[in-house]
Amino acid sequence: MTNDVFNTLSYGMYAIGVKDDHKVSACIVNTVMQVANTPNIVSVSMNHKNYSHECIRKTGLFTVSVLSEDTSGAVIGALGFNSGRDTDKLKNVRYRVLAEGVPVIKENICCWFLCRVVTSVETDTHTVFLAEVVAGSESIKRKPMTYDYYHRVIKGRAPKNAPTYQEQPPVSETTGESWVCTICGYVYNDPYVPFEELPDDWVCPICGAPKTAFRRQQ
Repeated sequence: MTNDVFNTLSYGMYAIGVKDDHKVSACIVNTVMQVANTPNIVSVSMNHKNYSHECIRKTGLFTVSVLSEDTSGAVIGALGFNSGRDTDKLKNVRYRVLAEGVPVIKENICCWFLCRVVTSVETDTHTVFLAEVVAGSESIKRKPMTYDYYHRVIKGRAPKNAPTYQEQPPVSETTGESWVCTICGYVYNDPYVPFEELPDDWVCPICGAPKTAFRRQQ
């Protein structure tokens, strides 16, 4: 079987807000779904290596901010391609902190939920947290971003800790007009502004990598 068959499954784009004893943080996941009602229970899959996984294990609390098609790729990059252990991932992201101490993202989201873990299931690499939704938005705004939209329109890729990550072929040096980020896979191919004319301090809109991290791609 080829792993490509998993691309037929549907996913969304979500920011998971967490806290530890000293700070708040957030990460990006694509595996959130409702699994029961009365009460409402959602499941979230999280890699064991993620700092957010450590925070959820410690506090039993997290938020889910449902990203919309209006959410900037730069927000996804800031939250999805850095570690909260040694980085203030929310430094340039608009958010608010709930009374329970966990953050909710404010970057053009559709809605949010506050969740309390009730149990979990372990795999070799991930924990699936089952959590009761104890609070949330009163209304829905904007169109939710799907994982397909993230890949097809924003041109984003899955980070290595994501359950849907697939290793990409090495970037070859060619004579094409497109340039690809060797960190997250974002492809720059603006027909009006050639890559060479971008300023030296330009960074990848997805992961924040410098211009030097890009390679030409056919």
